[in-house]
Amino acid sequence: MTTTTHENQITKEGQFHLGMKNDLEFLISLGISSGADFVEIFLENTNNISLLAEQDHITSVNPSFTRGAGIRVFLGDRDGFVTTNDLTINGLRNALENSLAMLGLDMNNSNLINFTGLNNFNDYGKSKETWLKDSPELKSSCNLILKATDKLKMKNKFIDVRRGSYSRGLQEILIASSDGTFCRDIRLSQSIGLNVLASDKGFRASSSRRYGSQGKPNDLLEWDSEKSAYDISESVGNMLYADYVEASQMPVVLANKFGGVIFHEACGHLLETTQIERGTSPFADKLNKQIANEALTAVDEGLTEGAFGTISIDDEGMEPEKSVLIEKGVLKKFLSDRAGEMRTGHKRTGSGRRQSHSYAPASRMRNTYIASGKYQPEQLIETIDKGLYCKSMGGGSVGPTGQFNFSVEEGYLIENGKLTKPVKGATLIGEAKEILPRISMCANDLELAAGFCGSISGNVNVTVGQPHIKVDSITIGGR
Repeated sequence: MTTTTHENQITKEGQFHLGMKNDLEFLISLGISSGADFVEIFLENTNNISLLAEQDHITSVNPSFTRGAGIRVFLGDRDGFVTTNDLTINGLRNALENSLAMLGLDMNNSNLINFTGLNNFNDYGKSKETWLKDSPELKSSCNLILKATDKLKMKNKFIDVRRGSYSRGLQEILIASSDGTFCRDIRLSQSIGLNVLASDKGFRASSSRRYGSQGKPNDLLEWDSEKSAYDISESVGNMLYADYVEASQMPVVLANKFGGVIFHEACGHLLETTQIERGTSPFADKLNKQIANEALTAVDEGLTEGAFGTISIDDEGMEPEKSVLIEKGVLKKFLSDRAGEMRTGHKRTGSGRRQSHSYAPASRMRNTYIASGKYQPEQLIETIDKGLYCKSMGGGSVGPTGQFNFSVEEGYLIENGKLTKPVKGATLIGEAKEILPRISMCANDLELAAGFCGSISGNVNVTVGQPHIKVDSITIGGR
């Protein structure tokens, strides 16, 4: 086998390509000959930019470019992982040698097994090579974000602080591994954030919104900044003079869209095999058992067109699937990556994801949501004599076994089946295994929202979502 095709640089003209096959097969041969059970090479190019607008000015523009590789080898259920920014054959070979050494293996150069088992090149990125060119130029991006922050000023005279942000991520990846995987993809994500702070005579309120998409170059140009500015201005205006909620235990209705962040954080992570490996998931032994109310069906998938967590392939080269996690309250599946399958026995679901080549992949959520039910949203509210309607959620924290607390950014009392006065300062406190059986009603208005998720393999783009849902009882922190 020859390795002279691209001896100095394993890429050509800045892109990954079919001509790299011989070199990659040679590297995999070295790993297998050295005693590794599995070898994976992940190559990455990125071209990213982010900008920040504060008040009426662009205050920050940050371009970034990365180029590197992550090499992972397995011996049994143990793995070694090494990253490098040196994409020459020698650089990748050195990284491979170091990853083998982590497992106590020495690189074997004398008895080379001739690995020629890479599959035909599967190029998911070929039709996407114009995406970067088709995305908004920097000047257009700046003008659009400034236009949005200007509209915020016009919508509400009490807004003191206005911030808008935009980020665009362009990632090219190539994956080659000893199971034959040989594929390339290009990914384009765009995200817009708005954040405001309002004050008047000692009263204060804040509100924020995030919008994002995957694989839609013109998304920023099609963004309805007028509607976004109206939504956030109305929200902060409603909460500015709101009374503080009293701490209590009561039923709540969580609004659709970003309300799904609680399910994502408090429950979704517990259904990743990473948590099973750590022994921190209370659901590890609950497969095919009832863990939630029969009203609840929950899904994770990477397929919805344009959604922020959608992928053509995961970061191990597997096409995504639709994974029904919970069906009518019964736990049906865990999200699994390659290591998760090896260590727990749960089959891969196309969920192996990582922030960049600097991280080994792990089982991660993609587009995760509670499925639509049969009720109108108002029907959920009508069943409650005294409770809380959570229209918009803020930040929160989650413990390793699903204990959570989340702030309510925009909330309203429910009295005698109707929404009444706005209240602020509410925090939802609970534990996943206790709350899931209390989700008794789901409306028919499923919507998705973009977000970012941090875990063992870094920050990745995700979508959260749900219809309006009713939780029969939950602890509400307040004054």
